[in-house]
Amino acid sequence: MSVYDHRPLWAGAHCDPAPAGGAVSRLDLYASPDRSGEATASVSPAVRLRTGIYRFVLPSVPAGRYWGTVTFTPTSAAQAVTDTSVMLDLPTGQGLVASPEAVADALGLPLPLTPAQRTTYETEIRNAQADVSAYLNRPIVPTLTTLRGLRPRGSRDLDDAATWALDLDDITVVESYRAAPDGTYDVDLLVGLHGAHEEPVVRYVVAHAAEAIRQRPDGNGAAGRRVSSVSAEGQSVSYESTPTTGQAGAPPVIGSLNRLRRLTFQPVRRPARAPWPYSSSRTRPWF
Repeated sequence: MSVYDHRPLWAGAHCDPAPAGGAVSRLDLYASPDRSGEATASVSPAVRLRTGIYRFVLPSVPAGRYWGTVTFTPTSAAQAVTDTSVMLDLPTGQGLVASPEAVADALGLPLPLTPAQRTTYETEIRNAQADVSAYLNRPIVPTLTTLRGLRPRGSRDLDDAATWALDLDDITVVESYRAAPDGTYDVDLLVGLHGAHEEPVVRYVVAHAAEAIRQRPDGNGAAGRRVSSVSAEGQSVSYESTPTTGQAGAPPVIGSLNRLRRLTFQPVRRPARAPWPYSSSRTRPWF
C-alpha cells in the first residue's frame, strides 16, 4: 500500500483548508503530464493528518510515474479549486529516499523503466543511502514508533512533538494520536531523519546512484563517458573530464550533508595539572 501526503497550494501559498471550513476532496492520477483523458486512479477523500497535511491512501497501480490533480475547497465560502503540482513516482513506502524514475531522469533515459532497470536502480539507490547513513552516523529512513499513556503539557498543539514528554534523542514528528479513556494519549511518532524530505540527501543519492549505473560495464542503457576526440584510425579515444567540485554539473560531495550529521560527544581526557606554582597557569588559585 502506498500513501501520499499532500500540502494544498492556493494562490501561490500552502494552506490548510480545514480550519476555514474547507476540505480536500479528491486526488486523480494520470499516466501522462498533460493530465488528459480518463484518470488511471482516483482517491477520495483525504484524511487530515496534521496541520496543513492531508493523506491519500493510494490504490494498487503499476509501478511508474504519475501526474495528479488534487481538488479541494480552500474555505467554506470558496469554490472548489484544482492543484496540479502533484507528480508521483509509485510505489512509495519502500524505504527509498529517491525513486528509480529520478535516477533515470539524471541519466537522461526515457520512461517507463523496464523491470530489470527498476531493480538495478533500486539497488544502487540503497547503496548510496548506505554511504550517506554511515557518513551521517544515523539512519535516513525514520522509524514509526507508538508511545502509550502520554499526557500533553498544558493546552499546547497536540501535533507538536514538544507538547509530549518524550525521551528521544533524534528528530521526532507526530504522525497521529488517539485519546484513551483515562485521559492519556497513544501517540504515533516518526523518529529519525526523514531523508526523502531533505533535498541535499535526495540530490546526493540520485547523483551517485546515477553515476554508479553509468560506470557499470553494461551501462544499463545509460550513456557512458562523453567522447571528446577519436584518432583517425580509432586506436585512441579521449574523454571529457568530469566537472570538478564547485563547477556546474559536478556531483554533490558528501560534505554537503554536514549539517545533518549526528555528533557523538566523548569526554576529553586531559592530563592532571601540576599544583601551583609548577602548573602552566600564571595565576595563583584561590582556596
